[in-house]
Amino acid sequence: MTPSTAERPQMPIEDFEQLASVAPEGVRLELVDGRVRTKDPLSVEDFEELERRAPETVRLEYINGKLEVKAMPDGNHREILVWLQEQCMQHRPDLRVYGESGVKTEAYRKGRARTDGAVAPKGHFKGHREWSASDGILVAVEITSHDRDTHQRDRIDKPVGYATVDIPVCLLIDRDNRTVVVYSEPKDGRYQQSSSYPWGSTVELPPPMGITLDTEELKDYAD
Repeated sequence: MTPSTAERPQMPIEDFEQLASVAPEGVRLELVDGRVRTKDPLSVEDFEELERRAPETVRLEYINGKLEVKAMPDGNHREILVWLQEQCMQHRPDLRVYGESGVKTEAYRKGRARTDGAVAPKGHFKGHREWSASDGILVAVEITSHDRDTHQRDRIDKPVGYATVDIPVCLLIDRDNRTVVVYSEPKDGRYQQSSSYPWGSTVELPPPMGITLDTEELKDYAD
């Protein structure tokens, strides 16, 4: 993790005040050390209502029964997603990488995660609402952000959530460690296989993807 990552606040006070002003009745928010928290237990139904009301500058997730705020993507983050889209199109023109996909995760689909990318057949999300079931998603993609919660959220909690709903592959593109981590073979709420590759390596994505990624270009997007 870069030294500056832990120093960056998660939410500006202006965004918090706007979010708090539209919170549903009974949902009490507080800002503690730059992090948004709820004063009381939050149900998934209240989360979805809060998320619907949230300002455009705030992206919310519901992980392990808690409200989480996901950092807005910077330029390198967006370039990495485009890189992945190009790689997938070269090998699997039948698939698409859908950015910013809301997915129901965790046990009984009670989690609400925003993937940085979801690889699925073209047309898969037609007619879906904000939060989609995991069925048909081949790969969940996470690209680490420079915020204080990226370690717990992107490297630990979200792979577990994706494994629980049997998404076949989770692809973690780790900007701090300059690695690509491939999780596969979900079983009993955990991925049974995990392989880490330094940027510049050739990375094999197992079935149902079955393609090879050339990661040399990622070196341009380390910061």
